[in-house]
Amino acid sequence: MNIEVEIDPATNIRASARRTNPRTGMEELAAFAQKAAELEGALDRLVGLTGEESRRSVLRLKGLLAAFEPSVTVLGQVKSGKTSLINAMTGWADLLPSDVNPWTSVVTSLHLTPAAENGETGARFQFMTEDEWDRLTTKGGRIGELAGRAGAEGELNKIREQIHSMREKSRSRLGRNFEMLMGQEHEYGYFDKNLLERYICLGDDFDVPGHDPVNDEQGRFADITRSAELYLNCHTVPFRMCLRDTPGVNDTFMMREMVTIQAIRDSRVCVVVLSAGQALTSVDMALVRMISTLKSREVIIFVNRIDELSDPANQLIEIEDSIRRTLKNNDGPQDAQIIFGSAYWAGKVLHGELGDMSDANANALLNLTKAVLGTTNIDQPPADHVWEMSGLPALMRALSSQIVHSLGEPCLTKIASSAMAIATSQKAAQTVMVAGDDFTSDVTMDQIRTEFERIAETNLTAFKASMSDIFTEYHQRADRVHETFVERATHSLVSHLEVYGDEQVWEYDPAGLRVLLRSAYSTMGSKVRKDAEARYEAAVSDTAHLLYRGFGPAVEGIQLSVPGVPQIPSPVTLGQTIALDFNDSWWAMWWRRTRGYQAFAKQFRELIRSETEDFMTQMKEVQTTTIQDDFVQELSGFLEEQKGILLDLISGAHRSGAVEDMFCDKEEQTRNDALQETLRTLRRYVT
Repeated sequence: MNIEVEIDPATNIRASARRTNPRTGMEELAAFAQKAAELEGALDRLVGLTGEESRRSVLRLKGLLAAFEPSVTVLGQVKSGKTSLINAMTGWADLLPSDVNPWTSVVTSLHLTPAAENGETGARFQFMTEDEWDRLTTKGGRIGELAGRAGAEGELNKIREQIHSMREKSRSRLGRNFEMLMGQEHEYGYFDKNLLERYICLGDDFDVPGHDPVNDEQGRFADITRSAELYLNCHTVPFRMCLRDTPGVNDTFMMREMVTIQAIRDSRVCVVVLSAGQALTSVDMALVRMISTLKSREVIIFVNRIDELSDPANQLIEIEDSIRRTLKNNDGPQDAQIIFGSAYWAGKVLHGELGDMSDANANALLNLTKAVLGTTNIDQPPADHVWEMSGLPALMRALSSQIVHSLGEPCLTKIASSAMAIATSQKAAQTVMVAGDDFTSDVTMDQIRTEFERIAETNLTAFKASMSDIFTEYHQRADRVHETFVERATHSLVSHLEVYGDEQVWEYDPAGLRVLLRSAYSTMGSKVRKDAEARYEAAVSDTAHLLYRGFGPAVEGIQLSVPGVPQIPSPVTLGQTIALDFNDSWWAMWWRRTRGYQAFAKQFRELIRSETEDFMTQMKEVQTTTIQDDFVQELSGFLEEQKGILLDLISGAHRSGAVEDMFCDKEEQTRNDALQETLRTLRRYVT
């Protein structure tokens, strides 16, 4: 059966042939979108009801809600079809080219905004900095650095040949603009396939006779592009989200691994795409390490290409068992949800080309249909059935649930709690204005303001100091773990050489280092959360006490809530490859050239210490800096909101006027009604 193909006029990219299919499975996310819109309306009303100081806090909350864009990082095996899957998830079958340049380190982020129709697109491309390019092209990346330190000239020469070829191709494409582009950005008010191919796809072979690299646009900037940000209105999503397509982790120079780790660090939901033909084996150690740092609820495994299986009904059971076994043996997220599907089938629906399936793909579809429904006679349109069998609805249902429960609802609750305190303070401010003379405070308004500044400074300073102590303890423990690992690895190597000599290649698994560092990180995270909870409660208590001291019973109705303690981010750096994991032939050659086991051990000790230096810096400095920023920002935001409330109350206490002038006119009654309606809305999200 053929379905009429629709071409999107904004991008000249094929769009969904059936508008209803791509939305299937996102019902929970659509319901969340309605809640977010309702909360946004309450914040809009609150802006007009607050005093000047609190209005700034409400506008900040509106900004937080508007900026909430849950991100999903997609990573997986080479040739697993993850880019085709992302295309299907957006409802654009040809959105991203599938032949992404294997030489680049490009993370492509798709920022999807709900819209009735596809359209209004934009793009921004970030180029490598000079330091990043220099590390890749003069040192050969981390593998090149390691080979250089080990004196493996043969291996280093191979890497140099590869990067020399890449450098020359890049210069041929870009000419004298090459150096000027380093660290720069290119922005466009549109994007299409041709534009994407210029920045993230491999160009033609430069060895082809008659090829003109200067005039060839395909792949023109691909070698130096670091990241791509694509913005598009999308009719398939009910709420804005970001899909990050990662270039993978199997990179000789390990440039792509680092940007993939950063993409995972920026997301709380990951979709791991595997190929049904190879599932997940111990060969995929880089990928296994990457996902083993995440919690099960943060990982959704999508087994793609089931259309290529000869007997999917029976093979899917075997594949799932194999995946579970591999995850268990490698300390992966064993309870992660596993979904089977076919981006190929989804693409056929979006292209409107169901009738063009190969016999093998069609037979696989019939086999799975019979296993699921007990018959091949279906009572729904073929496109809808194929879309369901493709696994896309199940995937989007899982993603919607994860986004809503892990990210969306906590975000709404946090914003509503802050807004509730501001809204209830407006009623208190009215009471202060009306009955302020009935309460005599033992402090002046200026003293209240000064005291609050002291409270804010004291709590922030104490919190930073306590976190610093926790981080110092963590750093010391991590250093001890690292030093023990280096010594044990060296001792193991010397013992191996004494028994076997250099005839048998030695192996040492750094999994122990990862396990012990994860334990240290987990302990540190628990201490930070416990300390934050106590500090947040102290800040609320200090603030509430000051408010009552200054304004008495008038402020009893203000509903201050303790700020939510942020989650400790997963230690994704633990998934970073330690180059000593590799067991290449040049290691054996290096050993044979080294005279004396002890001399070799000393050299090896320095080599492994140097190789793990960046790994340890990421674990000790980068991860803890992120934690401190998140936790301090949460407390700072709370204190800033309370400052606005306090200043509004002080402003009310300085006002005078007849009660009738303030509360008996129709305008004030309308204001009170709007405030009550706002409070009713906010309470639905706080409780």
